[in-house]
Amino acid sequence: MSSTLTPATEEACAPSSTHAIGDAAATALATTLKSLSDPLRLRMLSAIATDPRGESCVCDLAELADVSQPTVSHHLKVLRDTGVLTSDRRGTWVWYRIAPALRPAVTTLLDSFAPAAVTPTGRPEHSGLEDVDDALTHLAQSLGELYPSLSGPLIATIVRESYTSLAKTARVKTHLLSLTERFARQRLNDISRNRDNGLPQVLFVCVANAGRSQLAAALVNQRSGGAVIARSAGSTPAAEIHPNVQPLLDELIPGGDQELFPKPLTDDAVRAADVVITMGCGDVCPIIPGVHYEDWTVGDPALASAEGVEAIRDDIAHRVDTLLATLTNTR
Repeated sequence: MSSTLTPATEEACAPSSTHAIGDAAATALATTLKSLSDPLRLRMLSAIATDPRGESCVCDLAELADVSQPTVSHHLKVLRDTGVLTSDRRGTWVWYRIAPALRPAVTTLLDSFAPAAVTPTGRPEHSGLEDVDDALTHLAQSLGELYPSLSGPLIATIVRESYTSLAKTARVKTHLLSLTERFARQRLNDISRNRDNGLPQVLFVCVANAGRSQLAAALVNQRSGGAVIARSAGSTPAAEIHPNVQPLLDELIPGGDQELFPKPLTDDAVRAADVVITMGCGDVCPIIPGVHYEDWTVGDPALASAEGVEAIRDDIAHRVDTLLATLTNTR
């Protein structure tokens, strides 16, 4: 049998060099990535990125590892020489900050790529409902009785959208229907919320909705004593709460909370909030008139040690106390 390829096959298998990154850009990118390929440098970068001051002193960065001062200076020089960091000497100390042009890329690396890279993969997926369409139809009908002011088609759309968005990241499909019901209820509550009658509502948004935003929402709900309602969402939600964070959530909410699962960000959630607080997710939230926006620069517990996770929780708790004092004093 002849092994000669047909013209159609040759065209289909032909590589397209025009789709690949250019040589010059690849060389420059490889140089930058090489400068980041060291654990201590990545920790330094993370410390600077999450410093509330927007910069870190070399004396702070030296505390990250038990190495000599020349070693610390060497690693910082590598990051500075490749343009990742800029520096400024003030008196006897040098201060470092992330180069403004590279800050979005660094944020993506630390908040999106890094957690995905260190999260265990390869877990088997379990099959879900045999008749998804029928189950979702029944769920929409059931929710329709609870929200008579909303149209049936709207509720059906919300239910199906909720199922689809959660199914994208779910590992265990058998729990999807119950999660869909909780998520759809939240969305329907957002749509039907009356701002004139109700408690102030805060929405915390991070990338995975598996750590920082969940902690912040749990702290608000616990410390406010029901005077403020807190919700959370993610720009790219994970499949589950991060293992480093779950024990802290269990301490805050004895007996658990059915709403503590990663959820995607929706426009309705933003519209329903009085305050939206972003936590390392960039400019992903739609700007809605009348909604107050804040950005909290805090570390990512998904990448932290046990001590680091507790320190991040304490940092968030301090910010929550300040937020609650503001919200409760204005009512």
